[in-house]
Amino acid sequence: MISLVTGAGGFLGRCVVEQLVARGERVRALVRRKKTDLESLQGEFVLGDVRDAAAVEAACRGVDVVHHVAAVAGVWGPWKHYFDTNVTGTQNVIRACQRTGVKRLVFTSSPSVTFAGRDQCGVDESAPYAQKWRSPRNWFWRPMEKTIC
Repeated sequence: MISLVTGAGGFLGRCVVEQLVARGERVRALVRRKKTDLESLQGEFVLGDVRDAAAVEAACRGVDVVHHVAAVAGVWGPWKHYFDTNVTGTQNVIRACQRTGVKRLVFTSSPSVTFAGRDQCGVDESAPYAQKWRSPRNWFWRPMEKTIC
């Protein structure tokens, strides 16, 4: 089995790569820039960005499963950067999986989607989505907008 990990240069992505390699899986890692600390891991490292549909599709060719971990987190920076990476980037990953015949997509989100201003200790995937969220655009709590991929 060959696994692609998007966002492999980040904290969570690197951990996913390490876990897959430890299980003996073949790994292709999509990273935005060369990461010398990742090169010690066994795997194939492909330079690219989830915002680039062609790069994502090329990275997906020949893989069995995609672990989509790439994202922008936090509440600072321009809204467009969040949208382009988190929404458009995810759309690019989904379309690339469909076009290249990837059989399984593992999508990793953020606790931000369920954060409602209270501690989230012990929550799992059954936690409801928040009705408001901290917006990097407006810096205040606002109603949740729907975005369809």
